[in-house]
Amino acid sequence: MSILAIDAGTTGVTAVVVTPDGRIQATGYQEFRQHFPRPGWVEHSAEEIWQATLEATRDVLDRVDRSELTAIGITNQRETVVLWDRETLGSPRRAIVWQDRRTSDICDRLRAEGHEDRVAELTGLRLDPYFSGTKLMWLAEHEPHTWALVESGRYAVGTVDSYLVARMTRGTWHVTDVSNACRTLLFDLEAGDWSDELCSLFGVPRDALPELVPNWGEVAPSDPAVFLGLSLPIAGIAGDQQSALFGQTCFEEGESKCTYGTGSFILTNTGGSVLRSDAGLLSTAAWRSPGGEMTYALEGAIFVTGSAVQWLRDGLQIVGSAAETAAIAQTVDDTDGVVFVPALTGLGAPHWDPHARGMIIGITRGTTRAHLVRATLEAIAFEVRDVLETLPELTTLRVDGGAAANDLLCQFQADQVGRAVERPEIVETTALGAAFLAGLGTGVWDSTDALRDTWSLDRRFEPGGDRAALDASYARWSEAVQRSQGWTTAGE
Repeated sequence: MSILAIDAGTTGVTAVVVTPDGRIQATGYQEFRQHFPRPGWVEHSAEEIWQATLEATRDVLDRVDRSELTAIGITNQRETVVLWDRETLGSPRRAIVWQDRRTSDICDRLRAEGHEDRVAELTGLRLDPYFSGTKLMWLAEHEPHTWALVESGRYAVGTVDSYLVARMTRGTWHVTDVSNACRTLLFDLEAGDWSDELCSLFGVPRDALPELVPNWGEVAPSDPAVFLGLSLPIAGIAGDQQSALFGQTCFEEGESKCTYGTGSFILTNTGGSVLRSDAGLLSTAAWRSPGGEMTYALEGAIFVTGSAVQWLRDGLQIVGSAAETAAIAQTVDDTDGVVFVPALTGLGAPHWDPHARGMIIGITRGTTRAHLVRATLEAIAFEVRDVLETLPELTTLRVDGGAAANDLLCQFQADQVGRAVERPEIVETTALGAAFLAGLGTGVWDSTDALRDTWSLDRRFEPGGDRAALDASYARWSEAVQRSQGWTTAGE
């Protein structure tokens, strides 16, 4: 009665097997390459994502009893756009990743044409390169031969979840759920369906888009001939941040979580109502039940947090692994005035500036790698505080994701926001949420109350420190953010 969950993230694919008591029995992981064809552009090979999925799953299957598996749950990086041939399942081009900034000029053009208010009204989003619709518009304008095959019906359009379902079912199914669909700029949030008006605005043929299915319940069987001999129902699908909200068992209105991944994402459950924010937060679908009931959320999307640490490792090569950043940062008492704004792919909530770029300021002859590493961890906490400043009623923050294992970061976070930070025993809640959805859809768990009983606290970080000094450091950060904004021009 165990669940296989696939978490297709931005830098790699994690496969986990979750037991009925909510424990992760085994984990497999496989990174895939990041492609940067131009400054500000980020792409993934769809085939490399699929191969990483196979490798991560094969790894985990080697350590469990296959006969105990009852269903598959899928969670994924959300706004990334994938095209594939419906017959061969090959992709005509690399996927355009959610971090990609190439459509900033299209967003500026649509905004100048007066479309932003209507788009925000229908979608709960804003015109930003982050979302999928402008990526599809860019493809139509810059790769007309490829786009002609989308319009003819030969190529399917989808997010990573729909691509993986297509691969697992040998192209039989083309589906997605509301948590992914609502991030495309093509989904009417209150109607709960694709919007003909938005499809027309962005020039996307509606019949190229996936069918919408509930977040839990049996959707389609995997084909054993293409998916490692597994014939299991795919019974849970959700975008990564909504999946983490579900994995943190934030089922009640007002419950919130922050996931530290490639970026960081704060979601607050708003129940059956779409709440609108005038402070830079997004209104989004959280999940839809098999009975059709919608649950919504407010989201603060921060583009670069964990990937800033990855940049320290791979770009600057000043750390050997993310795990050692806490030890390095603790070799100094503070950043010695160094401030890092990790706007490496622009700024998300609450600033929303695709033209911002990363900045390190305050460097002196005495600056060391320890100061920069500490400034990076502090930047993550500052970015989250930026969002939480718009949610004053929040009392406790549940955290998850890889960086949540960093005690120093969690304490920084509690100190900065002045609220307790709770870390669960299982920080891989994105994959856990996908497993919960699939298990709920196949009867492994009979209710959300049963899922809530599996959540357990690892550690609670209480806020401390000198409040005046903490606020002063945040004010310095805010000044640096202002200096980083508007650095590039449209098209860069």
